[in-house]
Formats: sequence, C-alpha cells, structure tokens
Amino acid sequence: MEGNHLQRQVAYTRRSLFEQGYLDEQFIQLEDLQDDANPNFVEEIVTLFYTDSARLLRTIEQALEHNPSDFDRLDDYMHQFKGSSSSIGARKVKNECTRFREYCRAGNTEGCMRTFQQVKQEHATLRRKLETYFQLAREAHPV
Repeated sequence: MEGNHLQRQVAYTRRSLFEQGYLDEQFIQLEDLQDDANPNFVEEIVTLFYTDSARLLRTIEQALEHNPSDFDRLDDYMHQFKGSSSSIGARKVKNECTRFREYCRAGNTEGCMRTFQQVKQEHATLRRKLETYFQLAREAHPV
C-alpha cells in the first residue's frame, strides 16, 4: 500500500512540474533514454547540468560585475546556459535566458542585471523541485 501511495506521489509531482511550466517535452525525451541498464540516467544528466550550470552562472555573474556593458560576451554566455537548460527541459529557466538575451541585444544593463536574478531564482527553484522529485522516485523504486 505504501509503495502505491509513493508512486502516485511521484506521478503527481512529475505532472505538476509540467503543469506549472518548469519542464517541457525535452525532459520526457531524456526519460525515454532511461532504461533498466541505467535507471538513474535522468537524475545523472540533471546532476551534471547543475554542476556545469553553477560554473556558468558564476562566469556570467563575474562578467556582469566587471564589464556589464560587454553585451556580446554576456549574450554568448547566456546562449550557452540556455542551451544547457534546454537540454534537460528547464522551460522557465530557458524563458528567462531568452529575456536576458533580449536585454543584451537592446544594450540594457539594468534589464540584464534584473533578469539574471530571475534566471538564478528559476534555476534554484527547479533544482529544489527536481531534488524532491528524484528523492520521491528513489523511495518509490528502491534499487
């Protein structure tokens, strides 16, 4: 009975990530690559994303602090970050990256600064939600 409840909770949590706009179809494509030979594939990919993206966020933050008017460089960094976010289906993060890049193209330093805070917030929120989801999934399907 407990396992059934956990499985429903996992399904609900997963569904809410899509319904609330945190994830898109790319996440489903990652799930399709997961199999019995690699049952933690999606979690491993997401973990790699967060390791790489933390480094990239620091790079963008430093660029904003030291040379906030180098919009080409900022746009390049954010383009890379957006690509990484897209690869795991991080829909809200990706959307904020697009807004940031629009401010870069407009040469709007204040817009870049403000939107970067939103990028970081969406990134952190998704991380917490995915950590909860993966924890529930591990409890529902112990190895």
